[in-house]
Amino acid sequence: MSPPTAVELRNLRFRYPDGAEALRGISFSVSEGECVALIGPNGAGKSTLLMHLNGILPDRLPAVPAVTVFGRPVTEDNLAAVRRDVGLLFQDADDQLFCPTVYEDVAFGPQQFGDDASVPGRVAEALGKVGLSGFEQRAPHHLSGGEKRRVCLAGVLACTPRVLVLDEPTSDLDPRGKRELKELLRNIPTTKIIATHDLELVVELCTRAILIDGGSVVADGPPRTLLGDEVLMLAHGLERPHILQHHHPH
Repeated sequence: MSPPTAVELRNLRFRYPDGAEALRGISFSVSEGECVALIGPNGAGKSTLLMHLNGILPDRLPAVPAVTVFGRPVTEDNLAAVRRDVGLLFQDADDQLFCPTVYEDVAFGPQQFGDDASVPGRVAEALGKVGLSGFEQRAPHHLSGGEKRRVCLAGVLACTPRVLVLDEPTSDLDPRGKRELKELLRNIPTTKIIATHDLELVVELCTRAILIDGGSVVADGPPRTLLGDEVLMLAHGLERPHILQHHHPH
């Protein structure tokens, strides 16, 4: 039995109101349990694509949906269900943290789903998963960048999504913060789609990489194959990561 398809994109197109074409017919599917990296230069359309996965973009969903989540088309009628399934971690932690305490921030998502009795347990469990047990009453704006990012992740995990979508999760983190976040992500078995410039993370965590440039899929394959192809990387404004530069097979 092959695992179910978690997310499928069929000819996804998107144009910004100013006419700029961000996505030019993107198609791929992600199976449950996969950890997929979206890589590509700035402006390739990666963040725009992620926002389509739980219907943040576009503001008017098309009549013929290009995205399905566990077989359910992303349409107005399905938005609430899709957003339960797809948890999105934004690039900037400060876009996601707006409550006076860590507890309230992490509780915000599960409270939207209306099961109030389970909220304290969900918050405690999510904070435990990200290594921040006991931080409930701390003020988010007093935390380090890595801690803020982990509070955001806890807020997403507290909603128990079936797919975790992360936009540049290690950007702006110091080496220790990066290392800690990678470890956390490695231990979360949920299906993951990660847009990132952190190519070491791609090699260490992801089972597959999809290279996007100019709003189109350029290549899709195992991270070591894709990222080890220097000609391909350079052609799309990326470089071969250090982790592969001195790689001698044992």
